[in-house]
Amino acid sequence: MLYLSIPSLLGYGMKKENIDLIFQRFFENKPHPRIELDYYSPYTLLIAVVLSAQSTDKGVNRVTPTLFEAADTPVAMVALGEDQLKQYIKTIGLYNNKAKNIIAMSKALLEKFAGEVPDNLNDLKSLPGVGSKSAKVMLNCIWGHKVIAVDTHIFRVANRMGLCRTTNPLKTEIELERVIPKKWQDHAHHWLVLHGRYVCKARKPVCARCIVNDLCCYKDKNL
Repeated sequence: MLYLSIPSLLGYGMKKENIDLIFQRFFENKPHPRIELDYYSPYTLLIAVVLSAQSTDKGVNRVTPTLFEAADTPVAMVALGEDQLKQYIKTIGLYNNKAKNIIAMSKALLEKFAGEVPDNLNDLKSLPGVGSKSAKVMLNCIWGHKVIAVDTHIFRVANRMGLCRTTNPLKTEIELERVIPKKWQDHAHHWLVLHGRYVCKARKPVCARCIVNDLCCYKDKNL
């Protein structure tokens, strides 16, 4: 992805009170948003998150039911093995590398964390195949940490709307955690992802049905 060089701001395009109002509307529209990956334990979410890198949630959800029937714990996943795992996830992009990482990650969970998914950023990032974004998804979805995992949707939406003007995901994450009121940060990640996925789309945002289009700073609204 090409990240444009745009100076960071708060107050140039987006007033502080408008940021609060945006998330108030998101809350009123969908008070209990959740990740669209299917899971039922910290470990199954971790597997789904690893599989979702450069893949769609729908694609991941198509393969995980049968995968989790065969292996939904680190012990079962290691026993399944890399070659068998590939057969379950072969429709997912980068499945060879993901299978390798999932087996290594499962072994690391058994060896270092007694088979439990750790609940802190550094330990999560120490696992094979788990980067900062994936770790923060886990922290937010499972343990309710007030963190924002910036993916391509959030980077696009935040900069297009004027919540921030940043040049890469890390700077976006830092800026969003600074400007979004704490009271909204439990669900801010989900609201922004869903907004980017279904309304503020990459090629053609559907501004006419956007519930915050009057607050958005995007100059080329499709109304």
